Amino acid sequence: MKYKGKLKEEPDYENIIIRANPDGSVLRLKDVAKVELGSLDHAYATAQTLNGNPGIGVAIFQTPGSNANDIQVSILEFMEKAKKDFPKGIDYRITYSTKRFLDASISQVKHTLVEAFILVFIVVFIFLQDFRSTLIPAISVPVAIIGTFFFMNLFGITINLLTLFALVLAIGVVVDDAIVVVEAVHHKLEHHSTDAKKATISAMSEITGAILSITLVMSAVFLPVGLIDGPVGVFYRQFAFTLAIAIVLSAINALTLSPALCAVFLKNMHHDLHEGHRKKGIQRFYQVFNIAFNAATEKYKKAIYFLIRRKWYAIAGLILVTGCTAWMARKTPQAFIPTEDQSFVMTALSMPPGTSLERTKQITADASKKIRKIEGIYFNAMVSGSNLLANTVSPSYAASYSILKQPQDRGKTKDINMIMDSIKTVFDGLQQGSSFTYSMPTVPGFGNVDALDVVLMDNTGGSIDKLSQVNINFMKALQQRKEISAAFTSFNAGFPQYMLEVDAVKAKQLGLEVSDVLQTMQAYFGSIYSSDFNRFGKYYRVVVQAEAPFRADENALNEVYAKSKTGNMVPIRSVAQLKRVFGAEVVTHLNQATSINLNVKAKNGYSTGDAMKAIDEVAAELPAGYAHEYTGMAREEQQAGNQTVFIFGICIVFVYFLLSAQYESYVLPLAVILSLPTGIFGVFAFINIMGVTNNIYVQIGMIMLIGLLAKNAILIVEFAVQIRHQGKSLVESAMQASALRLRPILMTSFAFIAGLMPLLFAGGATEQGNRSIASGTIGGMFFGVALGIFIIPVLFVIFQALHERLFGIAPVIKSNAE
Repeated sequence: MKYKGKLKEEPDYENIIIRANPDGSVLRLKDVAKVELGSLDHAYATAQTLNGNPGIGVAIFQTPGSNANDIQVSILEFMEKAKKDFPKGIDYRITYSTKRFLDASISQVKHTLVEAFILVFIVVFIFLQDFRSTLIPAISVPVAIIGTFFFMNLFGITINLLTLFALVLAIGVVVDDAIVVVEAVHHKLEHHSTDAKKATISAMSEITGAILSITLVMSAVFLPVGLIDGPVGVFYRQFAFTLAIAIVLSAINALTLSPALCAVFLKNMHHDLHEGHRKKGIQRFYQVFNIAFNAATEKYKKAIYFLIRRKWYAIAGLILVTGCTAWMARKTPQAFIPTEDQSFVMTALSMPPGTSLERTKQITADASKKIRKIEGIYFNAMVSGSNLLANTVSPSYAASYSILKQPQDRGKTKDINMIMDSIKTVFDGLQQGSSFTYSMPTVPGFGNVDALDVVLMDNTGGSIDKLSQVNINFMKALQQRKEISAAFTSFNAGFPQYMLEVDAVKAKQLGLEVSDVLQTMQAYFGSIYSSDFNRFGKYYRVVVQAEAPFRADENALNEVYAKSKTGNMVPIRSVAQLKRVFGAEVVTHLNQATSINLNVKAKNGYSTGDAMKAIDEVAAELPAGYAHEYTGMAREEQQAGNQTVFIFGICIVFVYFLLSAQYESYVLPLAVILSLPTGIFGVFAFINIMGVTNNIYVQIGMIMLIGLLAKNAILIVEFAVQIRHQGKSLVESAMQASALRLRPILMTSFAFIAGLMPLLFAGGATEQGNRSIASGTIGGMFFGVALGIFIIPVLFVIFQALHERLFGIAPVIKSNAE
């Protein structure tokens, strides 16, 4: 036996029999109702336009673990195929796509990779003065980078903005070990006139220990970083693992491929530089460069001798630098992630409570015309009836989506902030309502607004009206602060509403339950999901609701009846009354407390850290029982600030214990550790000069600098200890090691700085991130080298002497030199 099953066509529902009359006639659904295949309620509560034309918006969100780029490529392919079947006059536009920004970012970083490689090659060539010698470090770059791609794929690390940043930095880092090898072989060839093979074997016996120490230290710096959990840990982990892989591969390359290439490629050409005949062209430049460098080295040795004899000058200078670093760290504006130009601007419009959808549509249509006339606007989309910030539907709200042209196509006004000001001026000129104009967060998933997400909570359990008044006072106080540009909320407790008052006693006397009254009201004035059906291979709901004219005002209640238990139809008006009240459309809760969501934007010239400090100070004056919390990116920034000190501390501890094992001393590693403040001083000095906030990119760069600056110190200390083992005095060991290692230290440091210069001056989609990561690391490396090469020999003398005084003998170094 079979039955047709659920109804699925409009006539099927229209012919549903409601009642059979005694005369044989029947009352069907179509006699008292209109049946149509339509959309859900919220589709009728909103109206969307694109450049003034009617439209329909579709938002697509990726699932966790999926690849955003692959999804968007598939969507574009699907839309292009579907477009062929669109009716005439129908087209589609992509309003917001993370792929557009990501593609522009990756393209910019790819160009930067090539530019960095060329600049590093030039710097190394100037110092080594031989194409064959320069070719060896140059070969190490593609070897390490290609190997890094292999292990990234093996470990499931994707190519994204963070990993590409790491690869740009890796170009300046991976050449370090190869440069140390080549420079050491050059030194042997110059001073001992041996052949390349013997010079390579001799040089490697001296520097293998240093290369291993450098690799272990730089890898150890990134190990604790990679173990951080949460969203902040994702940033550190992607960056740290990529760079750590490149560093390990560069060390393997320096211990295997580079020595082999040195033995094959290099030959003793240094005698040509000492001949008396006049040099021409590039050889003349080499001669002048070497004379100048040798003269600078002699002055450097004299300066070291002066500082070693007057150690307190160096110690006082180090204390001063450390103090300045601590002061600048407290005073430098903080942020989480710098805001990038994604060519996308949104505006949330809030009309007076009770505004009809038609009135909102009129306002947004006028605003859209004016926005489209702004230079730099590609197109504008409006959604009337959408509360963008609260993610709800209401006729009193609207959302504007402005898609900008690419920066090079915007004409005179290229700055997105200036275009945002123009859009804000359009909405500020409206006769009614308030607005909040903002851009999207740089990293998707950390909220919908590039502003601070603040939640005001009522822990007293008081009324909404009282919370609303506290919120109004809180926002007024915020807007009076110099750090705050705007404070906005879509919350409003003044919406006109009806309170339904049911006479429960009278309803019971008439055979009605209160639930019967409420269910009837729900069906007429709200809607009821009564059934469902399948059609076109899709799932549809059957919704019952009174037609709009029969629920337009309170008089509609006169026509509503409910069936009692006795079967009589009881007028709802006889047991229920409507009372005019005012209240909020949406009430949110946080941690079970009634709350209001706010969006606060920092004023130009102030960081989000400054704004958060101002918010905390204003919140301290809230009445008892009221508090504030941060959500979204603001919360991540708050937590990241708390973790930064811990991250740096554990990185330094890892470095210290590794060096302690290497030197078999708990004292000597302090000569390396205490030289690090010189580089951190440079980071804060340079980012303040460049107007960059202390954000997560700067902090990542500082962690990397711990390893890089420790590398320079290790090169000096390692060789100073070896010379000390040969019976030389402490002062002579320090001076000889410093002069011997000056050239490779300067060469590797300048190569690293040169590799970052393209990032410093790069524009485009990732301009702020480029400037942040480049300015911090360039400043830290420059000051760390400029000050470190003077302070490290002094620290070596102090702590080596202390070690020998405590233990009686110099520590034994486990290296191939033995």
